[in-house]
Amino acid sequence: MPTVFIERGYRFYFYSFDCNEPKHVHVQREGFVCKFWLQPVTLSNNHGFPSKELNRIRHMISSNRGKLLEAWNEHCG
Repeated sequence: MPTVFIERGYRFYFYSFDCNEPKHVHVQREGFVCKFWLQPVTLSNNHGFPSKELNRIRHMISSNRGKLLEAWNEHCG
């Protein structure tokens, strides 16, 4: 599970076995987890984050999309 970055207590990471899916990132804070597709940046699933936090996370993903796509390509080939 490579962590791409941590920002404001949110961990942005991939699962190695997810490389066969479209490009996406998992986000975790405390016991909450969500998954966002990267092209375009859209919510795939959510387990516990309130909508206000999902908007904050979406913004962080959009702001770091280049870094996330680069890390995905390096990790998944």
